[in-house]
Amino acid sequence: MAYTRACSVNDVPAGGMARFKVNGEAVVVYNLADGFRATAASCSHVFGPLARGKILDGQRVQCPLHRAEFDIKTGEAVKWACFPPGVQLMNIFRPKKPIKTYATKVEGDAVLVDV
Repeated sequence: MAYTRACSVNDVPAGGMARFKVNGEAVVVYNLADGFRATAASCSHVFGPLARGKILDGQRVQCPLHRAEFDIKTGEAVKWACFPPGVQLMNIFRPKKPIKTYATKVEGDAVLVDV
């Protein structure tokens, strides 16, 4: 793995997130109060696009499809898919699973991701 430029620091607004391709890998870069973070771009439940979800409490990302929530720093699934009612039956076959996280650093105006 190696640090590769994902975007400019200006590409992701404070408190926001955006999807980028880094060395062929789809990642979401987050601009949080404590710095930039990066995760896999897809939810581990049924691969929903996390960049279209919500950042909750500046710490978790919520998938827009079934409302699974993941800790942005660790990738831990802190809340599993719960919407719409009945989706829990699918969870029998799709057990709780974390998302991948990536180390980040800023050099100049570039956000680098270790992919």
